Amino acid sequence: MGMARWDPGHWAAYAGSTAGRSTASIFTGLKLNPALDPRLCGVRESRDSKENPASNAIIVALDVTGSMGMIADALARRGLGVLVQELLARKPVSDPHIMAMGVGDAWCDSAPLQVTQFEADIRIARQLEQIYLEHGGGCNDFESYNLPWYFAATRTAIDCFEKRGRKGYLFTVGDEPPPPLLLEGHVRRLMSSALQSDLSTPDLLAMVGRTYHVFHVIVEEGNYARHHLRDLTAKWTELLGQRVLRLADHTSLAEVVVSAIQVNEGVDVDTVARSWSGSTALVVKRAVSGLAMQHGAGSGGLVRL
Repeated sequence: MGMARWDPGHWAAYAGSTAGRSTASIFTGLKLNPALDPRLCGVRESRDSKENPASNAIIVALDVTGSMGMIADALARRGLGVLVQELLARKPVSDPHIMAMGVGDAWCDSAPLQVTQFEADIRIARQLEQIYLEHGGGCNDFESYNLPWYFAATRTAIDCFEKRGRKGYLFTVGDEPPPPLLLEGHVRRLMSSALQSDLSTPDLLAMVGRTYHVFHVIVEEGNYARHHLRDLTAKWTELLGQRVLRLADHTSLAEVVVSAIQVNEGVDVDTVARSWSGSTALVVKRAVSGLAMQHGAGSGGLVRL
């Protein structure tokens, strides 16, 4: 997918249509939409086209449990426009294809993984609003942030990697710790896929890391993060190292994602932070200050095959 170009006018009209509306009036789904069901969707593709000849796959997987629906709400109202327009203007990667995911808890939620198509135009927003904000979770001290990793590793086909050896980008966003493992039974139930056994989260990270740069954004305004921030940060840092981004203001998620990609592609942290204005610059600097240019990323994230 992704066979179109971003039109700022289309976004302005869409964003204007959300003004003054409640979250429930934007995200109207009361159950998992079959179009976003990972059991039914097959493989999600990010393919080059005449409109996007050098596509780059970017996944933003949003926690939709508890109060975390505020992240999807902010993205639908403003963040998507910032995300795409700043990627196009700053060009840390070319021709961005965006996929959104909704993430819950595979132990107790009915829709713990929802996946849109990769898109490059206003259809990103139209599909985002189809995500069911279940507001579940709560039966343990983590959410299923590793489900997007498994889906990305096994159920996406991206030309940036297959044709050019460039990894895509995958950001999970939420306020709880990573789960310890991915259960074979969850994969079978949620994706109709077969695993020989459970997968540990570090093993799954190694799997998805072959084709994606993986980051996690800790939403510090979330209920769990407010009470356990030090322990939460330590657990994510043990798993992902520098690629843990602490987000102090959820309305600046798009700016943080763009900035993390810029830094990973070789732009200096201070230069990136100064490129934003006002309080956004402070939020970005806090989030990306621990990042360093990754091996190979200075040449566009190229992976030597």
